[in-house]
Amino acid sequence: MTPDKDRIKHLPKPVRLEDTVTTADTAPVPDPSGGRDTERDFMIRYGLGGL
Repeated sequence: MTPDKDRIKHLPKPVRLEDTVTTADTAPVPDPSGGRDTERDFMIRYGLGGL
């Protein structure tokens, strides 16, 4: 057989689940509203426009 056929003849060893999970530290997710009052901003933009 050719080397290519021998190479694909057998499957590789399965990967253990413990080897697939990352252990990197993560940072907390930032506030999506940036600390603003989104309800107030909405009222200023759209609620008072008809006066």
